[in-house]
Amino acid sequence: MQVAIHTLGCKVNQYETAALENALRARGHALVPFEGPADAYIINTCTVTAVSDKKSRQAIRQARKRAPGAVVAVCGCYAQTAPGAVEALGVDLIAGTAERMQFLDDLERLSAAKAAPNRPAPQVTVDNIMAHRTFEPLAAGGLEGRTRAMLKVEDGCTNFCSYCIIPYARGPVRSLPLERAAAEAGRLAEEGYRELVLTGIELSSWGRDLLGRPGPIDLIEAVCAAAPSCRVRLGSLEPRTVTEDFSRRCAALDNLCPHFHLSMQSGCDATLRRMNRKYDTARYFESVELLRGYFQAPGLTTDLIVGFPGETEEEFAQTLTFVERCAFTAMHIFPYSRRTGTPAADLPGQVPRGVKEERARRAAALATRLERAYLASWVGQALPVLFEEEKEGLWRGHAPNYVQVRAQGAGLHNRVRQVRITGVGEDCLEGELL
Repeated sequence: MQVAIHTLGCKVNQYETAALENALRARGHALVPFEGPADAYIINTCTVTAVSDKKSRQAIRQARKRAPGAVVAVCGCYAQTAPGAVEALGVDLIAGTAERMQFLDDLERLSAAKAAPNRPAPQVTVDNIMAHRTFEPLAAGGLEGRTRAMLKVEDGCTNFCSYCIIPYARGPVRSLPLERAAAEAGRLAEEGYRELVLTGIELSSWGRDLLGRPGPIDLIEAVCAAAPSCRVRLGSLEPRTVTEDFSRRCAALDNLCPHFHLSMQSGCDATLRRMNRKYDTARYFESVELLRGYFQAPGLTTDLIVGFPGETEEEFAQTLTFVERCAFTAMHIFPYSRRTGTPAADLPGQVPRGVKEERARRAAALATRLERAYLASWVGQALPVLFEEEKEGLWRGHAPNYVQVRAQGAGLHNRVRQVRITGVGEDCLEGELL
């Protein structure tokens, strides 16, 4: 078959798509662009916001319109939580967030059956994700030509934040055993990747379901040791993961990137309680100070939801003050998205859309100012940069702190070079090779 795949959502979805692509190639199929003709279309969906649902539906409709005779197969979080809505769009195969290789088996069978005179009925294989207790290993890595490989080590979440639908889409925590994670890291290093990104639905929960309950720092140490030639980068962390012991052990790892994404969502304690987050601003700031104490000018990034139900102007002002105090190096900012089936959807004090958008603009302006101040602090210093691609005559790559750097050069793909920073671009640093 010629198979086209469209992926929405987070790094976990990207990882799982890469695993599907690798498996399809191994089965003898060819990957083609989603925008063109294909024998089969796969849409790996996201449901983290209402906008994600809408984009998922749009991609499904595009595939069906583009090639009416092709197999249209849908998987992922939106398919898991709303299989009926997906089936109404006229697709052939619907699966959820588990059993990905069975999904490909069904895709191949349906493709062969479509050539028969009697077109097969749509097939829905979504099961009860809450019953899954074992991590599903998927050999992925990076896409062809990439310098950075993802390593999924965890699935599921049991935090049940009041705004979030993902626990219902991904089920309970399942962890890749430490020995297998280390072996996968070693394999990826041997394949030539220069950076590994540890990812999961709730990375901080890794090990909770394993014998002896190892913690994330045990995993990080094992992966760093198994792939000493690779930089190791962490996905999003729950702030309570960062303790004195965690910070000290991380700082001892030479190949661990000093970039920490600490999920925040709000800088107001009252709002955090309504969100059912498990920390307050004092505990969050303790993590920020620990990381800045053990690492020199680390990259500290975060997520922020504005306009959560009941958020007053005073509470939003508290959040802005806290953001400035933390001095994040970059932020992802989202207006609150009402998700049917979550407790927050029924909370009083739903904030009007215009107010949410105005608060998002104010938060983004502050985030931009903080980011540019951080970028400017690197001018005159040198950073090791892993170069990834050439664009508009300049090579681009990322420093360990996850700042993008641009420089002139030749043949820099997948190479780490020292760069003296000479200036600040619109959203990156500019420099010259040393």
